[in-house]
Amino acid sequence: MKLKDIFLTFAVALAPAALSAESKLTVSHLANEQNIVAVTEAQKFLLLPVQDDAPEAKLCLVEANMPVTTTMNVRLARERVDYYVPLDLSAFVGRDVKVDVQGMPQGSLCWKEMRLSDTFDMGNKEAHRPLYHHTPAYGWMNDPNGMFYKDGVYHLYFQHNPYGSTWGNMHWGHSTSTDLVHWQYEGDALLPDAWGTVFSGSAVVDKDNTAGFGRDAIVAFYTSAKPTPWGDAQMQSIAYSTDGGKTFTKYAGNPVLTSTERDFRDPKVFWYAPGKHWVMMLAVGQQMQIFTSDNLKEWKHESDFGLKHGAHGGVWECPDLIELPVEGTNEKRWVLICNINPGGPFGGSATQYFVGTFDGKKFTNEFPTKTKWMDYGKDHYATVTFSNAPDGRCIALGWMSNWQYAAQVPTKQYRSANTIARDLSLYRKDGDLLLRCAPSKEIEAARGEKKSVPQFRVGDVYSIENLLDGNDGAYEIELEIRNNGAEKLAFTLQNGKGESVVMYYDAATRQFVMDRSNSGETSFSRDFPAMTVSPATGGDDFRLRLFVDRSSIEAFVDGGKYVMTNIVFPSEPYNSMKFESVRGSFTVKKMEIYKLK
Repeated sequence: MKLKDIFLTFAVALAPAALSAESKLTVSHLANEQNIVAVTEAQKFLLLPVQDDAPEAKLCLVEANMPVTTTMNVRLARERVDYYVPLDLSAFVGRDVKVDVQGMPQGSLCWKEMRLSDTFDMGNKEAHRPLYHHTPAYGWMNDPNGMFYKDGVYHLYFQHNPYGSTWGNMHWGHSTSTDLVHWQYEGDALLPDAWGTVFSGSAVVDKDNTAGFGRDAIVAFYTSAKPTPWGDAQMQSIAYSTDGGKTFTKYAGNPVLTSTERDFRDPKVFWYAPGKHWVMMLAVGQQMQIFTSDNLKEWKHESDFGLKHGAHGGVWECPDLIELPVEGTNEKRWVLICNINPGGPFGGSATQYFVGTFDGKKFTNEFPTKTKWMDYGKDHYATVTFSNAPDGRCIALGWMSNWQYAAQVPTKQYRSANTIARDLSLYRKDGDLLLRCAPSKEIEAARGEKKSVPQFRVGDVYSIENLLDGNDGAYEIELEIRNNGAEKLAFTLQNGKGESVVMYYDAATRQFVMDRSNSGETSFSRDFPAMTVSPATGGDDFRLRLFVDRSSIEAFVDGGKYVMTNIVFPSEPYNSMKFESVRGSFTVKKMEIYKLK
């Protein structure tokens, strides 16, 4: 087949940004779906049109006949454009570069819609995008990574695909916050390299310069996942930052830890003060491995944990090991957080935990016969904690989705959000030690307009929209209910389209239930319509905090003793709440609704 050069002048269509004057690109189509896009005098971005259900094409940026990026997998548009993603050309502005595109037919729509621009609109435009939860500015997001606090700023890195809203091309995206509620996207901090894409991990503040990168350097630990014909080869690598986590330099000696194990990932590193050494937790198949180091570069295997402990329905991932106070005592215990996929209590991914002791080298589970869940919803996974958190706090964030349907949820330019921040502690109940996950105090500082509802009769429907003088689908509801002998206390969030989320407390079984089967759009996955159930504290009083944010509901029972997180996709915001009871009555002692700002 002869080479065919096609000169394309692009018009603005479905453009996600204010574009510059006409952009001129030259596309050469070769045999076997090979293509070359020549860019003359590059601008800041090459906007790539994406079709989510298209096969992946492979892209590589080339300058002076040499590749200058690793290969990226992008679902370039063939028949339609779902959204655009930016290929960053800022390092080449004013220069001539080429993009090698493999696996795209000549007649595909992308050749007409690809264009250059100096801007890319990252505005919050999708109807389901949360207002007070962290989301990626664009593209796919899953596990939170490398979280740390320093100099008044919380740093959140996250598994990110900047080239589409499906999983792939794993980078570490980066966002920052001073209040754990409002987040600023800072771009991608860690990019794929010769050792593969950048999977999950952690970061520490090396206050004493144990690694030799400088006092107070930020040292990030991540899994390099090198693709092979037989699957990823996983190894541990490090990078360091001397500017507070804004930019990183990858360690020349990577990888620092290797294994023949197939699943060998998600390093969580922390300082163990009594032993004056670093500890690394790694997820390896269906167990955790524990390593120690004096310098963050050389690691010694100390012990394994997991055999005959907890749930084993799927692979173990994203470990964390934290020491927490036991409420009302001077005691402390260690909590090992273990994310599992599949094998959650309601299908798909979930987070379990173990409570016990740790001597710097070995973790011992104090309650080996019981599986404990950190959250009883469908959409709480990959939960880890911030390093170097202020005031001795232990603050956790999770990924608010489920691997059963994360790639099918009805959003386009972005996918997924994080939970609100949660402060962790332990409490005793019936001889057991359980994890309390309480909403972090920063969420209360974000409260705006408040409306209190007086006592009312069961069966009444109260308009959230009228109470808050408008409803953007983002609010908090705080309830205290006194049970007057009812078997069930039900409260339903609903909207004018007949969509609803039914929640109730079952007094007989002491359980809290949430049913999202009629919550809105559910048809994208047969695993999405669900009823989730958690234990609840007994007694006549029932306390509940609900955080509703357009496409999610987080329920905290009795100050976070039990938590349930579920995402939802209503066609319009839930604008009223209905109260009902079964065989008896109850009194609403307190109902306060807050706008969150």
